[in-house]
Amino acid sequence: MKAVLAAGLTVSLAACSQNQEAAKPSDQTQPAPAAQPAPAPAPEKKEPEQVLRLNNFTEPLSLHPSLITDVWSSNVIFQTFEGLTRIDKDGVPQPAIAEGIQASDDLLTYTFKLRDNAKWSNGDPVTAQDFENAWKWTLDAKNGSEYAYQLFYVKNAEAAFNGKAKTEEIGVKAQDDKTLVVQLEHPTPFFLELTAFYTYFPLNTKMVKDHPDWAKEAGPDYTSNGPFKMTSWEHKTKLVLEKNENYWDAQSVKLTKIEMNMINDANTELSMLENGDLDWAGAPTGNMPLDAMQSLKEKGLLEITPKAGTYWYEFNTVQKPFHNKKIRQAFAYAINRKDLVDNVTQGGELVATAVVPPTMFAENEQGLFKDNDVEKAKQLLAEGMKEEGYASVDKLPPITLSYNTEEAQAKIAQAVQDMWQKNLGVHVKLENQEWNVYYENVKNGKYQVARMGWTGDFNDPINFLEIFRTKEGNNHTNWEKKEFADLLAASSKEKDAAKRKAILQNAEKILVDEMPVIPFYFKSTVYAKNPNLKDVVISGLGNVQYKWAHFE
Repeated sequence: MKAVLAAGLTVSLAACSQNQEAAKPSDQTQPAPAAQPAPAPAPEKKEPEQVLRLNNFTEPLSLHPSLITDVWSSNVIFQTFEGLTRIDKDGVPQPAIAEGIQASDDLLTYTFKLRDNAKWSNGDPVTAQDFENAWKWTLDAKNGSEYAYQLFYVKNAEAAFNGKAKTEEIGVKAQDDKTLVVQLEHPTPFFLELTAFYTYFPLNTKMVKDHPDWAKEAGPDYTSNGPFKMTSWEHKTKLVLEKNENYWDAQSVKLTKIEMNMINDANTELSMLENGDLDWAGAPTGNMPLDAMQSLKEKGLLEITPKAGTYWYEFNTVQKPFHNKKIRQAFAYAINRKDLVDNVTQGGELVATAVVPPTMFAENEQGLFKDNDVEKAKQLLAEGMKEEGYASVDKLPPITLSYNTEEAQAKIAQAVQDMWQKNLGVHVKLENQEWNVYYENVKNGKYQVARMGWTGDFNDPINFLEIFRTKEGNNHTNWEKKEFADLLAASSKEKDAAKRKAILQNAEKILVDEMPVIPFYFKSTVYAKNPNLKDVVISGLGNVQYKWAHFE
């Protein structure tokens, strides 16, 4: 077992013993000591085992880069796959599978030259066709990719997805095995960040064609091109990655193995860290028990960094009573966010009364409405009930708040339930389910109010706002508004950065006024780890990379 939280204890005791020996008075009357044999050579320092053990919370929903949307699946994919670019330790996109990148003067055409030594885990060469075919596979609507819209920056991609353009008209083309040419709809300043995101990852063309179920199990069919390869997948229990000897930059990879447990209890996770059975507890792959936060802070063991993410509750806007905007607003204004982050979550989160994080819109640290505005909430509820013909709160349809099974989610839901009862006089039933079942129900609209949220895929406000452009994809609320969608469309054509920002801020004001989601707080990354573990890279978006990780 690796030393974890008590690593400094033996050092302190050893120093104490040395001081006691040094304090003994010398006795000059003693005879000279007999000659002693030469001391044995100090044992060689044992090299630490380069095996990382962590918790990945739950069974991945998928390990197909074109089909995933959740953080626990992406935690695996960011280790096993690699795109044309990779976000480096400083948060900047760098050439990865592409060793050369050229952009046209108008920023509408990108030419990527792939590395000659880029290979799949089975030894096949990674080709430009693997990228072209993967992107076109994602843009085929029948394949069911919820993140297909991430590719809509590519010329004709959205039209092809909607059946209004042919596949061959999509602006991605393999000129030869090592040259990929991409044409964009509009200049996209963050495009090289996008090419580091998993929706833009390649797929092994031969494997996809010959083995359609290649991504469902570990084994020879599961081919990837990143620093690690998957060698074992015990569903709902454990997943094992090992160093990919065919990775083009394998010399930079120090870890030999990553063991990803699937433990959905935060107390167990922390206990395993303290006992030396895990090397990491908490975000971005697991969770910290809320009751332990203060104690860990006082011991100096808790590490907290801001993250470009927003925690929110979603309304199903086609279910009564939340089809009414004023009722949605009332429920949003009746929440005391400051109390939640100070006394429940305790992870250094910022109160959110906007959707886009302040890392993208600095003004959103102040927000777009008042927190805990109970009087306004009561007024809006009364107006909304009058519009819908509800004579009193006890005439409202039964209301259920859904959340996934997890200590933190339960405590937040219980606090919100109490606030709505106290501030609005509304009784709310709580309902929890295991994550995979819960998320399927949310996606299928089987909920009234549900806990969700968003962490940025790339560092631009459009990533938070475009979720709500239409009712499709990751928008589970059934809300859409033409005025909002038109502003997003206008922003994509605006070349002046300040004007584009103003357009997007106006779009956000519409979203927050309509309140299909209730923002609670801007997220942070909170964790504790084995002090000997170095160079785990967590981006400002909360994505984790173990490519450079190692034990000292």
